[in-house]
Amino acid sequence: MTQVGQDTLGTRSTMTVGGKDVAYYSLKKASEKLGDISRLPFSMKVLLENLLRFEDGGFTVSTDHIQAIADWQKNPSTGDEIQYRPARVLLQDFTGVPCVVDLAAMRDAIATLGGDTSKINPLVPVNLVIDHSVMVDEFGHPKAAEQNVEIEYQRNMERYDFLKWGSKSLDNFYAVPPGTGICHQVNLENIAKTVWSSEDQNGQLVAYPDTCVGTDSHTTMVNGLGVLGWGVGGIEAEAAMLGQPVSMLIPEVVGFKLTGELQEGVTATDLVLTCTSMLRKHGVVGRFVEYFGPGLASLSLADRATLANMAPEYGATCGFFGIDDKTLDYLRLTGREEEQIALVEAYAKEQGFWIDPAAAEPVFTSTLGLDMATVVPSLAGPKRPQDWVALPDVDDVFNADMATTYKKTPTRVPVEGKDFDIGDGDVMIAAITSCTNTSNPGVLVAAGLVAKKADELGLKPKPWVKTSLAPGSQVVTDYLNRAGLQQHLDNIGFNLVGYGCTTCIGNSGPLAEPISKAINENGLVASAVISGNRNFEGRVSPDVRANFLASPPLVVAYALKGTVVEDFTTTPIGKSKDGVDVYLKDIWPTNLEVAETMAGCMDRAMFQARYADVYKGDAHWQAINVVGSETYSWRAGSTYVANPPYFEGMQMTPAPVNDIIEAKPLLILGDSITTDHISPAGSIKADSPAGKWLMEHQVAKADFNSYGARRGHHEVMMRGTFANIRIRNEMVPGIEGGMSRYGTEAGAVYDVAQKHKADGTPMIVIAGKEYGTGSSRDWAAKGTNLLGVRVVIVESFERIHRSNLVGMGVLPLQFKDGQSRHSLALTGDCTFTVKGVASLKPQQDVEVEVTRADGSTFTFTALCRIDTANEIEYFNNGGILQYVLRKLAA
Repeated sequence: MTQVGQDTLGTRSTMTVGGKDVAYYSLKKASEKLGDISRLPFSMKVLLENLLRFEDGGFTVSTDHIQAIADWQKNPSTGDEIQYRPARVLLQDFTGVPCVVDLAAMRDAIATLGGDTSKINPLVPVNLVIDHSVMVDEFGHPKAAEQNVEIEYQRNMERYDFLKWGSKSLDNFYAVPPGTGICHQVNLENIAKTVWSSEDQNGQLVAYPDTCVGTDSHTTMVNGLGVLGWGVGGIEAEAAMLGQPVSMLIPEVVGFKLTGELQEGVTATDLVLTCTSMLRKHGVVGRFVEYFGPGLASLSLADRATLANMAPEYGATCGFFGIDDKTLDYLRLTGREEEQIALVEAYAKEQGFWIDPAAAEPVFTSTLGLDMATVVPSLAGPKRPQDWVALPDVDDVFNADMATTYKKTPTRVPVEGKDFDIGDGDVMIAAITSCTNTSNPGVLVAAGLVAKKADELGLKPKPWVKTSLAPGSQVVTDYLNRAGLQQHLDNIGFNLVGYGCTTCIGNSGPLAEPISKAINENGLVASAVISGNRNFEGRVSPDVRANFLASPPLVVAYALKGTVVEDFTTTPIGKSKDGVDVYLKDIWPTNLEVAETMAGCMDRAMFQARYADVYKGDAHWQAINVVGSETYSWRAGSTYVANPPYFEGMQMTPAPVNDIIEAKPLLILGDSITTDHISPAGSIKADSPAGKWLMEHQVAKADFNSYGARRGHHEVMMRGTFANIRIRNEMVPGIEGGMSRYGTEAGAVYDVAQKHKADGTPMIVIAGKEYGTGSSRDWAAKGTNLLGVRVVIVESFERIHRSNLVGMGVLPLQFKDGQSRHSLALTGDCTFTVKGVASLKPQQDVEVEVTRADGSTFTFTALCRIDTANEIEYFNNGGILQYVLRKLAA
C-alpha cells in the first residue's frame, strides 16, 4: 500500500489502461499551478511527482518544497531540503545481513522501551538478493560452479538461516536465494517495473514512477530502465523501510549529451570507462547525471544500464535515462506482462517521461558531451576506475606505475614445482565478473566469440592465470549455450564458477599456493584484468596489486596473453596449433558477428522460465527449515550474527551530545580513501585483530570466510575497521596496512583505539580528498563509530559515506578550500577540540582548536557537513536508527 498525501494542488487524475482505471498525480495539472516544467530533466520530474504524491501541507512536504522543484529550471543548483520516499528497497546479502541484524535488534529494543515489536516491519517492498557470498574456490573445470555452491552453503549456513528467518518474520521482505544472479541484474531483469502501482489507503490503484534505494552502490544500474535508484548505507535503507523519508538537498543535474555511434570493435565497456573518466574530471559528486541526445537511439537498453551502473565510479548519485521504445522492448524481452508494458508506455507519455527527440533539451546545471565515434578500446587502472587508459598504452601505464610507486623494473622468478616462471605485470586473475558487464549480452557474446576463435586456433590461457566466468543471471548461461559459445569458453578455462559478484567484490578465492608464494616472497607486482567496476587497492586479491577493468572480450584475450607489460596491439597473443603468431585482431569479432549471434540466441521464454519461481531456490535453500518469530533468538557463541550494541542503555529522551575535547588522531590519511580501505570486504588475515578474535573463538583459519560475510557480527567488523592491507596511515610512515600509533608505540588500529577508549580519550580521523569513495558500505561508518571516533575531518567526502557517518552519530567536518592536513601541519601528536556540538546547525562553520605537542594552540574553521535539518535530528539522537526507534516507540 502507498500512503498518499493531501493533494492540496489538486493534481490527482485518472487514466484508463487496458480497461482498468488507474489514479496518478498529473505533472500537467501541476504545471498549471507551478509554472512550465517541460524543461525539467526527467530525473527532476520523478522527484516532483514524489513530492506531489506525498504532499501533506506540513514540514515534511509542503507546496513550497514542490514549488522549489518547479523553479529549479530558473536556477539549476542544489538548494532546498526535501523529503523523498522511494517505492522500494533493494538489498544484497553482505549489506542485507547487518540490516536484518539491526531490525532484529530494534525489535528487542522497542520491546524494552515498552513499544510494539510489530512496528519494526518494512512498510515498502524489500527485495534481498543473495549474491555476494560465492567465492571462486574451484575454477577451470565443469564441476566448478556446483562445487562452489556446496562450499558457499557450508561457509554461510548460519547467515542464510538468519536471512530465511527474516523472510519469514518480516512483512514485505523477500529473499532471492543464492545462485540466482547479481542483485542489480535481477532487479533490471525481473523486479523493476519502470512504473510501479499499488493501492492507496482508500483502496484505489495508483500509478507512479518506480524508484528505489539499495544497500549497494550499483543500485544505480536500474536507472538505465528509467527507474530512479541509488545506493545508500544500510542504516539509511533501514530507515526508509520503516517509513522514514530520505532527507536530501534538491540536487544539481549534469547533462551528458551523447552523439554518434560506437565504431567497429568498440564495446559498451569502452564507452562507460571513457564516460567515467570524463565525469570524474568534470566533478559530479552528489549530483545527478542524466544522459540525453541523439546518440541514445544507438544504445541498447543493456548499454544504458552499463552507463548507469558505474555512477558510483564517476561519483554521481545516479546516471538517469528517460523511457522510449527500447525500454518497452526490453521489458517485453525479459518477460514482463503486456498489461504492465502498456501502463509504462501510457504513463510515460502522459507524464512527460518519454524521450522525444523533437523536444527542447532540458535545463541542466552543466553539460558535457561525447561523440561516441571517438571512443576507442580501453581499460581503467591500475588502482582506480576513473584512470582511463587506451588499450595500446596499458603497458606504458603499468611500467610507469612500477617506476614511480614501486621503484623497480619488471622481473621474472621461477615458481616452485612448476615448469614456468612469473613476473611483474603477469595476469594472475582474469575474471568475467560483476553486474556492470555480465548484464550486457553484447559484451558477453563478444567474449564468447573471442573464446571460439581462440579455441579453434588452439590457444590456451597462460598456466598462471586464474580464469572465471560468473554471470549476473542464469539467463546468460542459457544464451551462451544456445549460441554454442559456452563450450569454447570452457575449453579455454572460462567455466561457470557461480552466479554472483565473485572477483569484483574480492571473492576471487586463493591463488595456487606456489604462485602466491612466488609473488609475495619476491615482491612481485602481479596484475588482474576483470570485467568489474572496482579496482581499488587490496580489493580483488591480497596477492594482486595492479588491477585493470576491461570488457569481457578483453578479459579473455588477456588470459591468453598472460601479461600487461607488452603492447597488446603490436605483439602476438600466442601461437596457433599450426605455429603461427596470433594477434588480437585475429580473434576479435566484428560488430555484425556479435549482432547476428545475439539475434539467434535470446528470447522472452528464457527470462520467463528462469524467473518463474525466483524465490524458491535450489535444494540447499529449500532444506533450511526456519520458523518465523516476533524476536530473534540470538545464538550464544555465534561468530556470524550477534546483537549489536547500538541500543544498549537507550532511553526515550536522548542525552545531549557531548563536546569533543582533546581528541587524538587515530589515522591521518591521504586522498581517495575508499570504503574498502575503511572496512574491507575480502579475506581476514590470521595475525589481524579480527583473525585473532576468530581463533580465540575456535574458528579455524580455513573457516574465516571474509569480512563481507562476517558483517552480521560487530566484534569481527569493528576489529576489521581500517584493516585494509594497502591502507597507509601517515602517523606510521613506511608501514602499509591497518596500523596506528599510541604514543610512540605502533600497533593495529583496533588495539590502539582500545587503549584510547580505556583512557577515555575521543578519537579523530583526518584525510584528504574523496574520502569514502566506493561501495555504500555502512560498516565503514559503523566501525568508525564503534572504535570511538567522534569526528572525521577531510578535504571532501563522497556522498554515501558522509551520510552514513551522520547516520551513526559521527561528526563529518570539511576543511575550507585551500586548507588541508598539510597546510595546517596536522600531525599525530596534535589534539583536537570541537565545542558547541549539541547546538550544531546544517552546514555551519565550526571552530576546531588544535593543541600541538609543545603546548601551543591555534584554531581553524571547518564546514559542518551535516547537510539537512533531518540529519541534525539523527545526529542529536546518536544516529538514524535511534531516532527512528524513539519515534516508533513513542
